Amino acid sequence: MTAEAGDDRPADLPGEDPPAVAVEHDGAVALARLNRPRQRNALSNDVLELLAGELRNLDRDPAVRCIVVAGSDKVFASGADVRALAGQDAAGLYFGRRFELWDELRRLRTPTVAAVSGYCLGGGCELALLCDVVVASETARFGLPETGLGLIPGAGGTQRLTRAIGKAKAMDVVLSGRLLSATEAEQAGLVARVAPAGEWLATAHELARAVAARAPVAQLLAREAVGRAFETSLEAGLDVERRAFAQAFATDDAREGIAAFLAKRDPVWQGR
Repeated sequence: MTAEAGDDRPADLPGEDPPAVAVEHDGAVALARLNRPRQRNALSNDVLELLAGELRNLDRDPAVRCIVVAGSDKVFASGADVRALAGQDAAGLYFGRRFELWDELRRLRTPTVAAVSGYCLGGGCELALLCDVVVASETARFGLPETGLGLIPGAGGTQRLTRAIGKAKAMDVVLSGRLLSATEAEQAGLVARVAPAGEWLATAHELARAVAARAPVAQLLAREAVGRAFETSLEAGLDVERRAFAQAFATDDAREGIAAFLAKRDPVWQGR
């Protein structure tokens, strides 16, 4: 499940392993960046544990209103750590911590943007699919190659990819192992925006700042309502939307947003 990509290990770290996940803050936007260049950002259990912990901390920080998840220029994440996977048994995988970590990532409440450049394979593709919005460099390549190892995607890939791009193309990707280019992924509905090489992270930050600038409670309710569209009937989804609209209307932020609009000034959100 690891891409055949070049080693983009920093030249100034000849004998050291950098931190597996690097976190930066820029106002209300936080960046969590996978940083295992020699392992092509493979998602071992330890790395997934660290990533989930960092994202949980950011999710609990009221000052953080959008999180960007990124990798390097050459690889977002190349999938599971196959060497570590080889030492597992079926029961250990099913009842172990790894699936719990994926569930923790799924339960994040802060809006997330995946900033993808280069290879985004296996668990890396599933990580991108977990995010609310995907921004891709024109160099990005998406795939779920697990059947080539006698496995199948196990962190939501068969379900989320099918919901994102439809059964026909998802079957092609999963069964044949072919990769989707950034342009094809955008046309299919997996990617929201494609950026020129070298501008993908800046584009993701620009989007994240726009998300973070809006009313946080409304963003939370809207995110949940859109997410439910994949899980319920239209009638049930409309009911969720109406309830969420009423909840949003009752907030201080809604009153501030309306007052600011009428006064032709910028709103000051309180998050309540």
